[in-house]
Amino acid sequence: MNRRVTLAVLLIGMLATEVASAQVLGTPVFRSPYQAFTKTEINGYISDPGDAADVALEGGFRFARKSFDLGLTAGFIDIEPDAAFGIGIDGRMAVLKHSEDIPLDGSLTAGFGALFSDGNSGFSIPFGFSIGRQIELEDSNVSFTPYAHPIIAPWFGDFDDEVLFALGLGVDVALSKAFEIRVSGAIGDYEGVAVGVAWHK
Repeated sequence: MNRRVTLAVLLIGMLATEVASAQVLGTPVFRSPYQAFTKTEINGYISDPGDAADVALEGGFRFARKSFDLGLTAGFIDIEPDAAFGIGIDGRMAVLKHSEDIPLDGSLTAGFGALFSDGNSGFSIPFGFSIGRQIELEDSNVSFTPYAHPIIAPWFGDFDDEVLFALGLGVDVALSKAFEIRVSGAIGDYEGVAVGVAWHK
């Protein structure tokens, strides 16, 4: 356990030096505590980020490592009067495995991302802890993973200097080992709901 915590701290430090998880783009897309793929994942989301924007579209590519996974994200957010574009990287590392005493699994998350709009730029370093439990249907490849993902996201740059707090709530529905449907929403400084799909290898 101590080794995993040490690796998690190193992961957060490494991500802080890179270019976002979906929370970096200001959208209500969150992560479950599980790495649902063994090699790579391609995902896409559409979301309503709340009062600040009409719609957001984003896509990502994730790849697995032995103890964690990393993802690259790019997105478009329809914000009045000018649209915003975002890019970034995020990571997830499992640090808690369910047991008789603790019936949940948990992962640390961290990332760094950038938003660009009309010559202005903003940057964020979100980090959090995702906790939940996968529920598998008997004699089926279908599973449900409800989870909660609280985050803290410091922002800096041309848009604003502030620290945002949010609680992400979601469920990942795996229809097979290769395909998932994802739904999530946010409470706090992040708002709105998101729906996405993911393909695994």
